Amino acid sequence: MNWLRQILLFMRREKLHRLAVYIILIITASTLILPLFESDVSLTNALWWSIVTLTTVGYGDIAPATLGGRIIGIFIMFFGIGILGMFTATVASIFIERKQKEERGMNSYKFENHIIICEWNHRASDILLELRKAYRIGNAPIVLIDDIQMKPVDDENLFFIQGDVSDNNLRRANLEKASTVIILGDDKLDASARDARVVLTTLTVESINPNAYTIVELVDIINVPHCERANANEIIVGSDFSSKLISRAAVDHGISKVLSELLTSRMGNDLFKIPVPKSLEGLTFIDVFTEMKRVNNSIVLGIQKGSDGIVKSNPPVDFLVESGDSLILIKEGKPSSQL
Repeated sequence: MNWLRQILLFMRREKLHRLAVYIILIITASTLILPLFESDVSLTNALWWSIVTLTTVGYGDIAPATLGGRIIGIFIMFFGIGILGMFTATVASIFIERKQKEERGMNSYKFENHIIICEWNHRASDILLELRKAYRIGNAPIVLIDDIQMKPVDDENLFFIQGDVSDNNLRRANLEKASTVIILGDDKLDASARDARVVLTTLTVESINPNAYTIVELVDIINVPHCERANANEIIVGSDFSSKLISRAAVDHGISKVLSELLTSRMGNDLFKIPVPKSLEGLTFIDVFTEMKRVNNSIVLGIQKGSDGIVKSNPPVDFLVESGDSLILIKEGKPSSQL
């Protein structure tokens, strides 16, 4: 009966209980009075006729023939339909208001193991698109916090909180239960102020939920130590990454195309991280590498010790792969951890 209690609480909170009581009284009164004038109409049929008339359906299977019965019908038509109209209009306005509040970022959320994105820019749009393409994320809830007027994209599983990335707004996004937080820079600020805000946001996030996996975006590599002291899990310096990619592409032509393919879920091979299959636990890296290529048609690039531990890229051939480790690999299509 919990659902009934929730409905009653909703009606009381939204001031719908009085209109509902009026509708029930009108239906009850007409159901009891109609058989007094219409001797061939039972209570069951009278209830059916009252509801059909009140909702303006009007099947015509039952029609009052006496003056008293028709007066009751007129009463329902004028008063009952008006009250029902007020009830349905009120319910509709509640849902419209809630939708508008959601679009304007005025709601709070109680999701768990969700992703929070701090700040919106053109890179955030690409990040959201890639997350939706990722098989492990799919349509999972993502909460965006930014000081813009309206929800920026039409994504039914993107939930918007309007305002600065503050302690209060992070709690409205239920940061305490979030699994991942992506902290982007505010493009409206200069590089120094933008990175300073990212560091401050990282400190706030870590103080509320140190277990959340934080990924931060910086402009200047000089600010990396500040984010490291703030306990950010991954730090991405956009300008540094771009310059290194461009210089490497100039030396070895075509490398950027390979990286672009790996970093997008929309074409070709992708990068994945999966738990070490049970059958490969305790083997050396070269054995794991060979077996994954033979059975899974994937290339193992590195090993991560534990679920979020140190990543060892291209480890030695005799490197021991243990239970609880993860494989970082390249594969076209969704990989399988079962061999």
